[in-house]
Amino acid sequence: MKMLWRLSREAIRYRSLYVIAILSTLGLTAVNLAAPKVLSSMTGIVEKGVDDGGMRQIGILTGILVGLYLFRVLLRFLSNYLAHKAAWYLVGDLRTRTYDKLERMHMGYFHDQQTGDLMSRVVNDSRDFELLYAHMIPETITNFVTFAGVLIVLLSINWKLALITCAPIPLILVSGIVFSKKVRPYFRISQKKMGELNGKLQDNLSGIHEIQSFGRESYETERVDQKNFEHIRAMLQALKISAVFHPSVEFISSLGTILVVGFGGYLAYREGLSVEDIVAFLLYLSLFYGPVTGLANLLESMQQSMAGAERVLAVLDAPCEIQDRPHARKLENVKGEIEFDHVCFSYKTGKPVLKDVSFRCESGKMLALVGPTGVGKTTLTQLISRFYEPSSGRILIDGQDLQDVTIESLRQNISPVLQDTFLFNGTIAENIGYAAPESTREQIEEAAKAANIHADIMAMPDGYETQVGERGVRLSGGQKQRVAIARAILRRSPIIILDEATASVDVETEQQIQKAIAGIAGTRTIIAIAHRLSTIRNADWILVIENGYVTESGTHEDLVKLGGSYARMNQIQNSVSVGIA
Repeated sequence: MKMLWRLSREAIRYRSLYVIAILSTLGLTAVNLAAPKVLSSMTGIVEKGVDDGGMRQIGILTGILVGLYLFRVLLRFLSNYLAHKAAWYLVGDLRTRTYDKLERMHMGYFHDQQTGDLMSRVVNDSRDFELLYAHMIPETITNFVTFAGVLIVLLSINWKLALITCAPIPLILVSGIVFSKKVRPYFRISQKKMGELNGKLQDNLSGIHEIQSFGRESYETERVDQKNFEHIRAMLQALKISAVFHPSVEFISSLGTILVVGFGGYLAYREGLSVEDIVAFLLYLSLFYGPVTGLANLLESMQQSMAGAERVLAVLDAPCEIQDRPHARKLENVKGEIEFDHVCFSYKTGKPVLKDVSFRCESGKMLALVGPTGVGKTTLTQLISRFYEPSSGRILIDGQDLQDVTIESLRQNISPVLQDTFLFNGTIAENIGYAAPESTREQIEEAAKAANIHADIMAMPDGYETQVGERGVRLSGGQKQRVAIARAILRRSPIIILDEATASVDVETEQQIQKAIAGIAGTRTIIAIAHRLSTIRNADWILVIENGYVTESGTHEDLVKLGGSYARMNQIQNSVSVGIA
């Protein structure tokens, strides 16, 4: 009931559509209750013998019956269409809200989630709300009202026979409760397995190049097959229980019909129950047990929908660990000075990644971060954008604590260029202009020239309208990096983060990227992570990070003279370069 109440709050914005749909449903129920009464009245007239007056009454009743059936068509249309309209609008809203919530979740949330499973929650599980609101809730109301109305009519015809009719109801209710408890866990497992299947498909389609390169097609097919049939087996377990439950309800309802026919015959014999009343009773009997069996059938769909709704609400109700403080202010007129004040951070309690990191980078300067893989360099840059929060200490921009400014205004002042550059499936112009959608074509081309990618673009058949493909698959690694740099330049953010921007490109492309970086140096604050020391040789200040600590700091020349870790890295890379030459 808590879940149903929670879900009802989601649908309240479409209450006008639901009110009309429910009123139409109630009107439809009234018509269904009235029609058998008209038919039984016609039967009574025929039983007494038809004369001219009887024919006139039959004609009037026939007209009333036709009118009722026509009115039923209108009411059924309003009931069905408006309920579906409200339900699908609700599904659309929930999909958008669920996606929006995912978009705003902290990065740590996605570490334990599969992209395909989250997609399944947004698209597949949210669809179950349509079953709940367009079918189950209206039909449940119809069934309850019909049941109550028919019971009143049956009691008015013959209370003894009506009580006999109700005899199977407790058995049906008990079986429904048992069924709900048994079947829902299997539907929950089925929804989870469907999410896992979607996750596996998403992973494999994203990694199709690796699968084919290593000849793992058969292996991955087996794994998809395994996930596929785990979902099917869970669904079949639920359907097995349903296959026992529904025939059982039908059998119990049939026993009720047998009791009514038998006891009705006895009453006709002993108490003179009229043929008209017996006909009426038999006509209403299908209406009486129809709602009961209908509710039993709805239980299956409801359990499936509730399992899907739980997965959607789990996303909507998930706590967002990184959000604006109540009195956070906008970060404005940013110059780009960055300061870390005794910052510590850990992804998991007890396993620190950064330990008491303190440094200051003046605005317009280039700060480089070097060190072995996995020591926290990328984590440090993500803390600047507040994708994560420090465990202790402060991070300041222009003297303002990041905890006291809005996340949106903070990220508007930072442009990242990552090693694994992501390009959207669109044109080159759209990807460069993504972070600054108001930009003109001239501004986009200026940014491309500054990033040393303009000549490459103009050499392509469609120029700036060239489609890059999914994740930029039609461009080389170096071209993607320079498009990303152009995107960062176009945004005109005072802070640019370069995370291994030259790690996966050749020497010639690296030189072009270095020229692009040199072109913006001095105009923006640049935080650069690099394993290739040649990329950051001219940085204003270099931090060496090892085991979560800043172990060395200074200019390139200072660190080489120091003879520490940086000097050894520089010597190794110089030796490799000489060997290659």
